[in-house]
Amino acid sequence: MYIALNWLKELVNCELAPEELAKTLTLAGFEVESIEDRNTWADGVVVGRVLTRIQHPNADKLSVCTVDVGGEEPLQIVCGAANVRAGILVAVATVGTYLPKVDLKIKPAKLRGEKSEGMICSLSELGLTKDSEGIYIFGGEDADTPAIGTDVRSLLGLDDVILDLSSTANRADALSMVGIAREVAALTGGTLKLPIVDMATIPAQPQLTVSVSEAQACNIYAATSIQGVEIAPSPQWLQRRLQAAGIRPINNIVDVTNYILLEWGQPLHAFDADKLQAVSGSETIQMGVRYAEKQGETLKTLDGQSRQLQAQNLLITARNVPVALAGVMGGESTEVSIGTQNIVLEAAIFDPVAVRKSARSQGGLRSEASTRYERGVNLAELETATHRAIELIVQLAGGKISSQAIIDRRPDLTLQPRTIKLRLERLNQILGPIDDDGEPGEISPEDVERTLTALGCQLVVTEGEIEETVWNVVVPPYRYRDLEREIDLIEEVARLYGYDRFMDTLPSESTAGFLSLDEELLRRIRAAFRAVGLNEVIQYSYALEKLNNGSQVEIVNPMFTEYSTLRSELISGLIHSFQTNLAQGNGALQGFEISKIFGRDETGLIETDVLAGIIGGDPGIGRWTTGGKPQPLSWFEAKGILESVCHSLKIPVEYQADRSDPKLHPGRTASLWLQGQKMGYFGQLHPQLRQEKDLPAAVYVFQLNLDPILNYLAAEERLVPVFKNYSTFPASDRDIAFFASVDLSLADIQKSITKAGGELLEAVEVFDEYRGANVPDGQRSLAIRSIYRALDRTLTDADVEPLQQKIRDVLVEKFRVTLRS
Repeated sequence: MYIALNWLKELVNCELAPEELAKTLTLAGFEVESIEDRNTWADGVVVGRVLTRIQHPNADKLSVCTVDVGGEEPLQIVCGAANVRAGILVAVATVGTYLPKVDLKIKPAKLRGEKSEGMICSLSELGLTKDSEGIYIFGGEDADTPAIGTDVRSLLGLDDVILDLSSTANRADALSMVGIAREVAALTGGTLKLPIVDMATIPAQPQLTVSVSEAQACNIYAATSIQGVEIAPSPQWLQRRLQAAGIRPINNIVDVTNYILLEWGQPLHAFDADKLQAVSGSETIQMGVRYAEKQGETLKTLDGQSRQLQAQNLLITARNVPVALAGVMGGESTEVSIGTQNIVLEAAIFDPVAVRKSARSQGGLRSEASTRYERGVNLAELETATHRAIELIVQLAGGKISSQAIIDRRPDLTLQPRTIKLRLERLNQILGPIDDDGEPGEISPEDVERTLTALGCQLVVTEGEIEETVWNVVVPPYRYRDLEREIDLIEEVARLYGYDRFMDTLPSESTAGFLSLDEELLRRIRAAFRAVGLNEVIQYSYALEKLNNGSQVEIVNPMFTEYSTLRSELISGLIHSFQTNLAQGNGALQGFEISKIFGRDETGLIETDVLAGIIGGDPGIGRWTTGGKPQPLSWFEAKGILESVCHSLKIPVEYQADRSDPKLHPGRTASLWLQGQKMGYFGQLHPQLRQEKDLPAAVYVFQLNLDPILNYLAAEERLVPVFKNYSTFPASDRDIAFFASVDLSLADIQKSITKAGGELLEAVEVFDEYRGANVPDGQRSLAIRSIYRALDRTLTDADVEPLQQKIRDVLVEKFRVTLRS
């Protein structure tokens, strides 16, 4: 928020220099991001009167003017503005002036042969507006004010300093000049000088009524009818204050509502009363608040956009016809314009969640009003802001207050004030010692009472048997949204007492840090995947696709409508990243991700830690050996990458054919098992999905549940490496070839061979598979090598042949194979 120091000093006595004030606010938790000294924008610009104006002899669009700026002689200035004429008062940049907003230093010059000794300025050249149609002419209320040669900065509001201040999300009260003035008063001890507002009661009339069907979304709605207003530009003081805050002046009615928004933090909206009657088709104006319900309801907002209304849009209606998005933006059909004579002024408190959902459902529509409503508008000062706005409207636009209709369901904060128990011992325990002339000390009760009283709190010391100091602190209504617990009060004391006044203390003893077992194991897993060439991917936890099976977890308050659910698997996100990599020209993604997925079961919401990856494309760096053509990975090559990781981690994984996932190729997918427990799957993407996503010829994915892997690696016997003797004697190998049904699992065959081979069997390798001529239908030819080795001797045929025969018998009896050797 932009804070104009001149305006701030009207609300609170503050003698601090801008830099010192910025430092004080920053240390108190309100970061001042920049200080803009507007005095430099027009240093050397004075009021001048155009005495004569003639056409430039050598240019159709230029004028040669003589201008009196209070010097000994008038200046001759060449001007290109169409609205320059004799007799007007203008802003003149004299020779030597530097205009930082247009990066121009004024020098004597000749323009098309005529000398020019200065420049007549527009507001855009002085930094007050982005665009100007011509030079600025002092007139209206300024006609008799400026004297020739007067510095224009005080006339144009440029004798000011603007602080760009940001506040935390819990401090909605800081989005107003009054809120910042209260904060400055508490920090500096200055006296508040808030505007005195006449709170006279306004009578109700049957011609104006209010109906609120959504009490939770709107607990107070006030509509005030003002008749006979005259629409005109706002006075210069009001326009300057809005411009200093980055708001464009429009007209006196709209500018007053924006002024109150800046001053009190209370959004207001003015409707054209006659247009409300026309929209509703009735002379009686009935304002309402409801959610969009009807199919196909639309509303054209003030930005000119015709918006299709959603069910979560909270609406302001006139006889049930939508006229505004509540708390976000008004409607074009009822806006205040140059012909407006009667208005209805709206003041309301809308629920932050309702406004946030409504704004996001319209593509993230944001406004100054919605920013404040989303943080929470002060419940207690709506009437003050409303009557202040009414006073200014009557003062600046005339008119007569006709009637007011109110529906108020707010809790009565005066009958049930919030009282928080605050313990001095707890406060000092949390905050630690203060620097008391180099010695550690404690915050005194007097400092606590002074600090919280400055914030508007009321403190009463409790009486009891305990010796420690305890207060009952009554929170002011304008701080109800952020002062809720004892710790909040402790934070306020620390903030206003000064963080820099606490001692720098270090722990007396420090303990060496360490990693948890799970973190150590996760680091080993990450290192294993990086070792095989995969890059770690980190993605958002949102689901890219919304399913209709009810298994996904919906977010109550999503950042965007397309990210309204949490992901139930990681593969979709990895595929999206794969596509993005290709689109950016970065080649195929070889990546893995370790993260959480979310779901539901009969017990409620569940989180699961999973490991997923994607492999595809040609992983080779150069393609000169293939004539420049990419060579996609085969299923076995991709599976080998995953097996290499499992081998390095010493995880004995078993593969079984699987057809359950429709995203994967039914003939090239396997489930992965660890000690009889299913831990995930590996497979090639289904050709149809690959075609839809425009992916390379072969892309492989895997997703594993982390719990079985971590539990296996965390077993005590596997945490400490154990040396295993190796044999110094040669191995003896035997080959066996046979016909086997294509339906048989090779993993089952290898498992049976390993069991039959006993302790002497060191390894089992499949080295050949053949299908085609001379192989019976429905079968394949397999060749398997069994490798035997002993620790204490060289094996003979007498040692190996019985074991090899046992393997043959198992293959024939259990798997019904036909031996070829």
